[in-house]
Order: sequence, then C-alpha cells, then structure tokens
Amino acid sequence: MTRFRSSPSAAGCLLLLALGTAPAVTAAQEPVFESELHDYRVVTVVEELQDPWSMAFLPSGEMLVTERPGRLRIVRDGVLQAEPVAGVPEVRYQGQGGLLDIALHPDYESNQLLYLSFSKPNADGSEGTTAVVRGRLEGDRLHDVEEIFVADAWGQGGGHYGSRLVFDARGYLFVTVGDRGGRPDPENLEGWPSQALTNHHGTTIRLHDDGRVPSDNPFVGDDDALPEIWSYGHRNAQGMAVHPDTDDIWQTEHGPQGGDELNLILPGRNYGWPVIGYGVNYGGEPMHAGTHRDGMEQPVQYWTPSIATSGLMVYTGDAFPEWKGHLFVGGLAGQQLHRLPVIPGEDGYQVGRLERRPLLFGVGRIRDVRQGPEGFIYVAFDDRQGGGTTSIVRLEPVR
Repeated sequence: MTRFRSSPSAAGCLLLLALGTAPAVTAAQEPVFESELHDYRVVTVVEELQDPWSMAFLPSGEMLVTERPGRLRIVRDGVLQAEPVAGVPEVRYQGQGGLLDIALHPDYESNQLLYLSFSKPNADGSEGTTAVVRGRLEGDRLHDVEEIFVADAWGQGGGHYGSRLVFDARGYLFVTVGDRGGRPDPENLEGWPSQALTNHHGTTIRLHDDGRVPSDNPFVGDDDALPEIWSYGHRNAQGMAVHPDTDDIWQTEHGPQGGDELNLILPGRNYGWPVIGYGVNYGGEPMHAGTHRDGMEQPVQYWTPSIATSGLMVYTGDAFPEWKGHLFVGGLAGQQLHRLPVIPGEDGYQVGRLERRPLLFGVGRIRDVRQGPEGFIYVAFDDRQGGGTTSIVRLEPVR
C-alpha cells in the first residue's frame, strides 16, 4: 500500500499564471506542460465566478456550476449566463457552507432531474446541517424541487459539511456528511459524534434516488443506528467518485494538520476519525490514539502535510488514454492537482505512486475536478476569503 508525504521542495516544481485574474486565452497561446504520460495545456474556460464548488455537464454540452452564495449558473456555448437558475433552495452561506455539490440523475436525459447538496439553515439561521434536494431542470428554472435528505448533524459552526454526491451503477445515491468541525477531546476520542451511529456526523449516506432508505443498507434493522448510514468515522469528505470498472466508491477526506486520506468506502465500516489518523491538532500537539486499531479501516493513501483534498475524479476519457482508470485529486491548501494510478486487479486494487510532481501547483485553491464530455479535465478554483472571483480551467492534451 502506497503512502505519500509531500516534499517542501515541490513548491518550485510548477508555476502557472495567477488563474482567475488573467484574461481567457486560446489553447494555441498557452504554454505546454510536461508530465510522465501526457503533455498538456491549461486553458481558461470561464471567469468571474464567486466561490464555485462543483460542476456538472448536461447532455447538451452546457455546464452547470454551483456558487456557494446560493447560485446555480449555466455556461452555454462557452459563455457564463448572467442570470442564475431559479428555484434553488435557501442556503446558509457561512464559513464553508452554502450551495455545494451537484449531480445529475443517471436517467437525466429522460427525467431532467438534478440533485443539489447545501448547508440548510434552521428557522432563525443560527444552526445549519447538510441537506439534499432534487428538482427538474426545464429551461433556466428548477421545478418540482423536493427535499430528500436532511442530516442529523445540526450545529452552529460553519464548517465540515462534507456534501459530495455520486450515483453508482445501480442508481443508488451516496452523500457525504462532515463531522461539523470542532476539536475532539483527547481524553474521549471514542465519544466524538462521528464514532456514533445515532447521528449523521462524519458519515457516508446511501439512498434511493427519491430519498428512501435501501433495505440492504448495513444498519437497517439496528435500533441503535440510523438506517441511512453506509460508513462512518469520517472527518470531512469533500471528494467522492465511483470507479466505472468495479462500481467501488472512493473518497478523499480532510485530516486536521496532516493526515488527509484517500479511502475505499465499504458498507458498515468505521474509518477511524478521530481515534486513529496520521495528522496532529492545529498547533502541532498529538490528537489521535494512534494510527491503527482493530475494527477501523486504514486509508489507501494519506498526505502529510495536508493538501486539504477537495474534488476527486476517476478518468475514463479518450483525450488522455494513458490516464484511464487513474484518480485525480484536488487540493485546497496545497493548491495542487495530483494523478494517482489506482487500477483494479484480480487481488484488489494496484495502487501506483503519485506523479513526481503535481499536474498543477501553486495556481489557486482547487475545489472540484471533473471530466468534460470531450475527455478534457476541468478544474474549479475556490476563493477562501469570499467576495472575489475565480475561474474554471481545463487540461487539454498536446497531440
């Protein structure tokens, strides 16, 4: 099993233009960057976005983008439309919260259903939790919007909502819910909410497409557990993807100061937060009981120091054929995009090493990574301070 620790000297590996402030240019004008398997250009797709969190591509080729303040935007024929999509739910835009992930129903072409995750406010806005709605996109408006999941993870803090959405090949919807932040008590790590099954803190949720609980979820029938839970013991998973060859669920989750993780998500498993881990508390003091414990899963990969993983994709396109089946991992604090070969085999997954240097480095906080319909790799950048604007770029092959 591969482990990765980033090197401080990597900061000088790759410098690009300050994305989000430079004007859009054509691919022919962009410099060529080399990697171990493919050379590529980085081309600006759209600018002037405020806190973009996620992207989705419609069968028409249009791109949908969520902005954390509560707007769903359309990029049509390469142009960001001025008016956002109407019908989006009210969000709690505070801290890390707001309008977050977006996913299309597997049968979108016939039903036009899309799903949005967001930080839902309570009646007076003093608390928030992770919630999911679905609605039918007709024109530039959502119709028949219905709330299909509200996490039992309410809190006053503005962090750790999780909130990634994916559908597997059987049509089940998976949702990540963060542990909602805070510092665990080192004297009672097992008492942290993400170690309990009686709430949704730090969990992966599995649902039918209408929000019903599947009868084969691992804790169905357990009076001491919530039936929506698929896995638990997570901190804040902000990357999730389904491997197309195996239908396995992969996640990246934030560690504290160090210890970001890549996990293969299995039903009913405990992923250890905060009892075990590879990070330390903010300030440097120890926080975990150790790195291993019976009954708790080990990460497939971890990053120390943290890159603040956000956005995860399994590449399946033809534009970069040597990257097929590889994972692409974005980093917020690390401002980098990593490629990680994770190839299924007869005895499980063969996990390769990370590329010797990130494909992107020092260009901005990477919030989301998606594959476009032409096989290019799209990257959305986040503005930590809020109020500014950032871009979406894409990696295009140099043939």
